[in-house]
Amino acid sequence: MKFASQVVHAGDRKRQPGAPVPSTTPIHLASTYFYDSAQTLDRIFGHEEEGFCYSRYASPTNAALEELTTTLEGGFDSLATASGMAALQIAFQTVLLDRPHSVLASHSIYGATVGLLDDVLGPFDVRVKYVDVCDRAALEKAVHSFQPGCIFIEGISNPLLRVADIPAIAELARNAGAALVVDNTFATPMLMRPLDLGANVVVHSATKYLAGHGDVLGGIVVTDEAHAEPVRRLSRIIGPVLGPFESYLTMRGIKTLALRFERQCRNAGCLASWLASHPCVDRVFYPGDPNHPDAATIKQLFAPGLFGAIVSFEIKGGTRSSILEFMDRLRMIVPGTSLGDVHTLLLYPWIASHRNVSPKMRERMGIGENLVRIAVGIEDFEDIRADLDAALRGGVW
Repeated sequence: MKFASQVVHAGDRKRQPGAPVPSTTPIHLASTYFYDSAQTLDRIFGHEEEGFCYSRYASPTNAALEELTTTLEGGFDSLATASGMAALQIAFQTVLLDRPHSVLASHSIYGATVGLLDDVLGPFDVRVKYVDVCDRAALEKAVHSFQPGCIFIEGISNPLLRVADIPAIAELARNAGAALVVDNTFATPMLMRPLDLGANVVVHSATKYLAGHGDVLGGIVVTDEAHAEPVRRLSRIIGPVLGPFESYLTMRGIKTLALRFERQCRNAGCLASWLASHPCVDRVFYPGDPNHPDAATIKQLFAPGLFGAIVSFEIKGGTRSSILEFMDRLRMIVPGTSLGDVHTLLLYPWIASHRNVSPKMRERMGIGENLVRIAVGIEDFEDIRADLDAALRGGVW
């Protein structure tokens, strides 16, 4: 099936002997499962037979979502987690189980991921080094000197939208004996599938484009075959699993992903073009820009005609106080802390996504005081443009 059909059908309509087949996966709220024979339960506990025994291990609703995300990303298995950060943590723990406890990470990533690496994994003797993963020479030098157990990148970086050469980085990782973990939240499997490009583990904040409606907190880990069992083993112990209701909502949201994301990408392209000539804007960051520093990589990796639905830009003369005033003038666009919803969201990294990143690291990332990020929704583009234009010019739409 093509992607637009997979999002609708994969994972649904499981058949049970003698039982009717629901057209969509039900919400299974049970925490415990039993069988007519205790021997059957024994085999399921021992992983000798497929089935459900305790919802920290697996549940029917989560299993349906995990089959869906495995299909979309072209993986071997998936795990639905309680948040995107929980997905990242278990991904790092998994790949470092039998490798050196060191992570070579992109120097331009989500602020909370920096916190996870430095403040959560760091105290457990995981060494972390940051590098510009779009600079091949610098990356090769860092891999040689640091000898990481894991290389971590974002498919599209947050918030400056850089795109690294995943196949080349995957080759570097393999040659160094390291695992490559990719956060594919911004790109979604509709733009690219990192596992097909050589990655070992892909993570998503399911809160964003997968669920897509601002009503779910969740995460997804998709693995290759080598890392599937360790992820499951750690999950059974730690228990970071997503609740069944959230799994149901995420699965329901994914059914419209192809429609939503195509519209969002189209609106983002229009917005980036309009902002590029706006008198109040200094600079626009958008993967569809022909002059993007990673244009050749983007052409190689992305699905034709799709460049993502995020646009970041610098407001001319913007300061923290003036940016906050600009946000208060918005009437339709939501000044919120997330992305991927059907409505357009505007985020100010200095007070939200990168608030707890040190000023020195923000400067190294290239995140200035005047930078804002827009996650473009599915509204009529003219309404998005009019609201933003009025707020930029100091008025109200």
